[in-house]
Amino acid sequence: MNRPVKRRAFLVSLAATSSLAIPAAWSQGPARLVPLKFTLDFRITGQTAPFFLAQSKGYYKDEGLDVTIDVGAGSVTSITRIASGVYQLGLGDISSLVEFNAQNTGTPLVQAVYQYYNRAPFVIIGRKDRGITTDFRSLEGKRIAAAAVESTRRSWPMVARKLRLKPDLFAWSTTDFSSRDNVMVRGDVDGATYFHDSAVSLFARMKQDDLSVLPYANAGVNLYGNAILASSNLIAQNPKVIAAFLRATNRAIIETFANPAAAIAATRQREPILDEKVELERWRLTAQYLGAPDTRGHGLGDIRKLLVEQQVDEVVEVYGLKTRPSADGLFNLSMLPPKADRMVGV
Repeated sequence: MNRPVKRRAFLVSLAATSSLAIPAAWSQGPARLVPLKFTLDFRITGQTAPFFLAQSKGYYKDEGLDVTIDVGAGSVTSITRIASGVYQLGLGDISSLVEFNAQNTGTPLVQAVYQYYNRAPFVIIGRKDRGITTDFRSLEGKRIAAAAVESTRRSWPMVARKLRLKPDLFAWSTTDFSSRDNVMVRGDVDGATYFHDSAVSLFARMKQDDLSVLPYANAGVNLYGNAILASSNLIAQNPKVIAAFLRATNRAIIETFANPAAAIAATRQREPILDEKVELERWRLTAQYLGAPDTRGHGLGDIRKLLVEQQVDEVVEVYGLKTRPSADGLFNLSMLPPKADRMVGV
């Protein structure tokens, strides 16, 4: 994990990059597009297809924005990129934002403005031939592959506590992300952690009927996952820019639910190497977490405050944080599109 960056360094960096955080073009009339830099949390896949659909169909330009979308290097990096002022917006994990705020106290430097994953897609996938079923208790005594520091692994104690299981129910086998599928296919381990929608690479190599998927949400661990994050500096000084970005993105998310093939085609314009069939399946899984049951009530992008407070408590305890950041400081949802525009059948 990245080492915590000192708050003072961020404030200096923010001052030095204020021209990026608050584009001057916004005040110069609609003739000029406002430049915005958006960082993904990881590589380009069907998980983030709506952003490329919005870009391909000109929805950002329709809102007066010139949006640059860059690949990411993990949620922690996304948060620090935004906090430093190098990027104004990006995708990052809420639990990682809780940890960041605990390490950088005071007025939040970064806030979530649209909840993308209504539930974190954390799962453990196990081989049925090793006796793993959809019951978490079947993991007892097994070897589970995971990267040294990643969200699904770090959040396992939350599952154990919910189900009253031993935290050391199984043994971790530390494996690079790039090697995880290989050790599963070879049978070097009995299971592995995944973002559910990232497991399509494994499903392409092993029959899904031979695998058991154990979602953390099924254990009652209700964690919000990746959200659209924004610089607090931009929120305070130019909220119209963020509202415009969210309108365009939300429009594309709704359209991706209705016609995922078009969104995947737009994504492949940026990343031609992507396999259409694989990415359609990836989006099918992603959609289950974006349009989780909560969204029937409050729509896409919104949250339930009680769940946020519970997530903060869980993260503080499980991650061993020394301070408890304010749950209210994590989100600023005042720029969301109207609820009627954020409703989708789930």
